[in-house]
Amino acid sequence: MVPTESVPYGPGMKINISPDGSKYLRFITWHQVYARYTENNTGTTRAPGKPQDSQFDFALRRSRAIILAQLNSRFLIYTHFGINNQTAVGGGFAPAVDGKKPQLFLHEAVVEYKVNKYLNLGGGLHYQNGLSRMTRSSTLNYLAMDAPITNWPTIEAIDQFARGIGAYAKGRVGKLDYALSVNESFLTNQTGAFSTPLGLGATTGTGGAATNRGTNTAQYNPQGTNHIYQGYISYELFDQESNLLPFNVGTYLGTKRVLNFGGGFFYNKDGMVSRPTTNVLDAAGISAAGSGVSAFNNSANGVQKHDIGLWSLDAFYDTPVNKESGTAFTFYGVYYNFDMGPNHVRFIGLANPGYGIVSGDASRRGNAVPQSGTGQVGYAQAGFLLPKNVLGPKLRVQPYAAYQLAGYEGLKTAAGNQKNVNIFDGGANFYIDSHNAKFTLNYRARPDFTNVENVKYRPEITLQTQVFL
Repeated sequence: MVPTESVPYGPGMKINISPDGSKYLRFITWHQVYARYTENNTGTTRAPGKPQDSQFDFALRRSRAIILAQLNSRFLIYTHFGINNQTAVGGGFAPAVDGKKPQLFLHEAVVEYKVNKYLNLGGGLHYQNGLSRMTRSSTLNYLAMDAPITNWPTIEAIDQFARGIGAYAKGRVGKLDYALSVNESFLTNQTGAFSTPLGLGATTGTGGAATNRGTNTAQYNPQGTNHIYQGYISYELFDQESNLLPFNVGTYLGTKRVLNFGGGFFYNKDGMVSRPTTNVLDAAGISAAGSGVSAFNNSANGVQKHDIGLWSLDAFYDTPVNKESGTAFTFYGVYYNFDMGPNHVRFIGLANPGYGIVSGDASRRGNAVPQSGTGQVGYAQAGFLLPKNVLGPKLRVQPYAAYQLAGYEGLKTAAGNQKNVNIFDGGANFYIDSHNAKFTLNYRARPDFTNVENVKYRPEITLQTQVFL
């Protein structure tokens, strides 16, 4: 989907090569900048050895560019590159510990051929994702300030920033729109505990009395090389959406009447590994376990493999309410079912302002929340575009609210009770020139899971500035 532009903006930076504009070269670029207040998760450090409860900071959420060309009605080529999540403490050349000099990298490099009006075939580093509408979402026209990130459950683990190298088929038959793809599974390149079978267990005792017992908690398979199969199908009841590019629109601001129902899937054989609690290595077994990824080949270590199997159902509704006053309503809801091996849970924080953590799991620092895991997730958002001239003739306002409820089997108390994840976002978009120039003010109440026995809720207040040309 070519990002939605305002009427005055027109086609933007587009060079027509043929008189009728059917052959063209187009350039798209955008930045999203944060100014925010964050109350950090317990024990967060803002710098080495410097605990900090909260801070006001600035961040570069996204800085991207796309070059798109269609020199023949049957051929399409596009290149997408940029950076993401640069803060003063992370997102740079060494992303986890350095904010300076982030490296531009390819997000997409795609070639596509139109076979007929029902089928297009393409390949390269692409974003023709399955699973859900939001897994294929444009980052330029969200209703809420950003995606919940749960919509990309394997991001940066076995993909390249939610993209994969592979081939795809896409098209439309009547009101049915589809995209299917097969991709490589990127190596995880894990280091530390999870790069060895012993890291899938916990060691107690020392010397000759030491034992290592499996934790029955799945992690990504560092030897995973099987292909990823995914797809998404949607039924369009009202207006037809563009499917030139795989960027689904978050809100049309009353320019379309859309009601879509969809479903998707994602499958990767042997994508996860774990060791059951029944697998116990004594001191001799620990010594013989081996080190490094090759140790996963030692059957005595008791490593079990698990498939990644994900599916979803979703619905999207966007409609003008009163064309004269310019009001419009938008809704999106999705249900995810994730099977990622026993007790798997992963934490991610958007443009994380935390450097590290005093003690415990560093992935839970800053603003990190449980992002994915084995279990079920429900997410919904709704917004209303207010009448024209509420804040003057040149500014449109769209209040919204979003809520996520997730239940992951790996988030349990010592008593075995599962702790659900509740995340609330509320705010408003202020449109100066449609999605081309807008501000978003967002309040988030998020759970702090540094201590699953005592989950606290932390506030974030973010002002995002977005301009795209």
